[in-house]
Amino acid sequence: MPRKLLMRAFPLGLLAGLGHPPFDLWFVSLLSFAAVFVLLARTPQWRGALALGMAFGSGYFAMSLHWIVEPFFVDPLRHGWMAPFAIVFISIGLSLFWGAGFALARWLGPRGRAVALTLTGAEILRAYVLTGFPWAMPSYVLLDRLAGQGAGFVGPHGMNLAFLLAALTLAELVRARPAARWPLAGVAGALVFALGWPLPKADAPAVSEPRPVVRLIQPNAPQHQKWDPAYTGLFFERLVRHTSEGAVRPDLIVWPETAVPVLLNYAEETLQIIARAAKGTPVVLGINRFEGTRIYNAAILLDGTGQVRARYDKHHLVPFGEYIPLGDLLSQIGITGMASQYGEGFSPGPGPALMDLGDLGKALLLICYEAVFPQDVTGTPERPDFLLHLTNDAWFGNFSGPFQHLAQARMRAVENGLPVLRAANTGVSAVIDPQGRVLASLALNTEGALDVALPAAGAPTFYSQTGDLPLALGLIGLLLTVVWRRRRRNALTPG
Repeated sequence: MPRKLLMRAFPLGLLAGLGHPPFDLWFVSLLSFAAVFVLLARTPQWRGALALGMAFGSGYFAMSLHWIVEPFFVDPLRHGWMAPFAIVFISIGLSLFWGAGFALARWLGPRGRAVALTLTGAEILRAYVLTGFPWAMPSYVLLDRLAGQGAGFVGPHGMNLAFLLAALTLAELVRARPAARWPLAGVAGALVFALGWPLPKADAPAVSEPRPVVRLIQPNAPQHQKWDPAYTGLFFERLVRHTSEGAVRPDLIVWPETAVPVLLNYAEETLQIIARAAKGTPVVLGINRFEGTRIYNAAILLDGTGQVRARYDKHHLVPFGEYIPLGDLLSQIGITGMASQYGEGFSPGPGPALMDLGDLGKALLLICYEAVFPQDVTGTPERPDFLLHLTNDAWFGNFSGPFQHLAQARMRAVENGLPVLRAANTGVSAVIDPQGRVLASLALNTEGALDVALPAAGAPTFYSQTGDLPLALGLIGLLLTVVWRRRRRNALTPG
């Protein structure tokens, strides 16, 4: 592969990553994908396409996921040296999916025209393989566009396909013969216009029926101080104070992930303090607990008497952040230092579960990272009335990570036609309507409480009822058709 093409791909990937928060330059991202598809058409072999896709993907993920270094600077003297390795390894590792997509597209045709299909398939694999990591999917750049509402029908991966097809159309416009250029320009213009139309702002809430009021509390505990004994009392006092304040009592109070500074097993007195501050209002709060030698990242429902009425254990854990993959398996041969069953990291709960909150309905609890996965929301046994997201985004820094995480919670709302209530330790706490629009929020790195009316759920969406299976089967069928046409073309070519 010409080195010049490869050297162009990485900066194009960097530009493509600017479509995500805090930049939100969706059009720059679209043009960057179109440009790299032009380069793909000029790549003679599948090996060169593999390198092209990896170079482009490495740039894209380096820009989109640069917040990944932030956790290592919570304690920079001990962990700061790992930060460069983290961003390099995750960027190159995720780029393997895109490299495979580019290589397969080039193998299927001389100009790589199947790349929208193969790259969509690569993104589906990225969401599932090795527990998945679908952060910063291309379709997320459409969240504030009216076209982004299509995720309620085809999901985020279907919108990936739509976005990539639009980019491919722009690329074909550059390569088209003069006679075909004007008709193709009309199609490309219509696609860009459709993708770029902004999402209308939310209307004022209707007053025809009273809605339950939920209080979201944001204590603003920086990660380097959160577990420091000199500060835990201060942060707990903030939570209790905001719980007790207010002339009107809400119907539910929500604290963020790991808000309570003691383990649930030893928290009886602490829970009584919270219940008294809540004055009879139930509280959902994040707290760690242990069971035998296992540790769980949990959320509980605390009633007005201080009793735990329901519990949810986070089930989709962060590899290397909350547990070491294969750690329990290694314990069977005597290597127990990485095994969650011996308390080295967290253990997963049984899976997605709904929490009955009485008059408010049933909520699907999502703890932190779980809001990243569309399949975790559509995989519940019954449809929830709303999504309740408890998170601690202090790990993600102050620039891009918290806003990208918020964007993904908003996309879960669109996919399922459900409101999202989000309580975040340092922000951004927010109430999100079923169209993914933020109705009210607390700014990043501020302390406060937000009393919000719970938005009504929308009608069940097609995607919420089918998940990713129809699209995956359709992609397989289309790719098999392309393979059949390739074999037929080769058979007709004189040897």
